[in-house]
Amino acid sequence: MYPHKIFGLFYLYGLMIAIGLLAAFAVLFYWGKKKKIEEKFVDFIFYNGIVSIAVGFGAAALFQATYNYIENPEAGFKISGSITFMGGLVGGVLCFLAIYFIFRKRFKTKLVDTLSMFPCAILIAHGFGRIGCFFAGCCYGSETESFLGVQFPHLPAPVHPTQLYEAAFLFLMFGVCFYLLMKKDFRHNLSVYLVSYGIFRFLIEYVRADHRGEFIGGISPSQFWAIIMVVAGVALFLALWYMEKKAKEKGKVKEEKAEMVEETQKEIEE
Repeated sequence: MYPHKIFGLFYLYGLMIAIGLLAAFAVLFYWGKKKKIEEKFVDFIFYNGIVSIAVGFGAAALFQATYNYIENPEAGFKISGSITFMGGLVGGVLCFLAIYFIFRKRFKTKLVDTLSMFPCAILIAHGFGRIGCFFAGCCYGSETESFLGVQFPHLPAPVHPTQLYEAAFLFLMFGVCFYLLMKKDFRHNLSVYLVSYGIFRFLIEYVRADHRGEFIGGISPSQFWAIIMVVAGVALFLALWYMEKKAKEKGKVKEEKAEMVEETQKEIEE
C-alpha cells in the first residue's frame, strides 16, 4: 500500500483529483488553440466545466446516498463521504448541457462540432482520479493470491488493484481518442467512449469488491449506468451518422444546382 499522504500534509487522493482536472483543462485549451476554435466558446466550456464539476461531485454523493437507501431503507437517507463516478458523470453532464442550452445563441460554434473533445478531457481526469482511489484504498477489487494482489491496511487479504486496472484502461482510451481527435478530426469519440467504457465498467464490476449497493435485477448501480452508456453511445453514433449523411446530401444538391446554373449561363452566353 502506498502512502496515504505526502509529508503527512497532502492527501494523495485530492492531489490526483487536482492533477486530473488540470490535465483535463490543459487538453481543452490545447485542442482549442490547435483547431482554432472560437476563443470565447473555449472560455465558456472552461467556466461551464468548473460549475458542472462542482455539481457533479454533489451528484456523486447524492447518487451514492440513494443507492445506500435503496439497499437499506432502515438506515435512513444519509449523505456521507462516499461518492460514485457514474452519479457524478450523469449530474455533471446534465448541468453542463443545461447551461449550454441557456447560452448557446451567444456562440457561432456548435456543441455537436466539439463533442469529440469532451471524452479526452473526461478520460484523463478520470484516469488520475482512479490513481487517487488507489492511494485512498477505495474502489478495490476482490481477494486474490496472484502477484497482482495489493494489501491495503484496512483489508484482511491482498486484493485486485482494480483502481489501477481502470486507470490503465482510461489512459489507453485517452491516447486513442486524443490521437483520433487531433490527427484524424474524428467526430465519434464520444460514442467510442460511451460504448467502450460502458462495456469495461460493466465487466470490471464483477472483480470489484468495494460494495456500493444493488440496483435493478441484482446488478450494481454502476452496471446499470454502464448499460445506459452503451445504449446512448450507439444511439449517438447513429444520430451523428444520419446528420452527416443529410449534410452531405444537402451539399451534393447545392453543387448540382450550382453546376446547372453555370451550364445555363454558358448556354446563354453562346
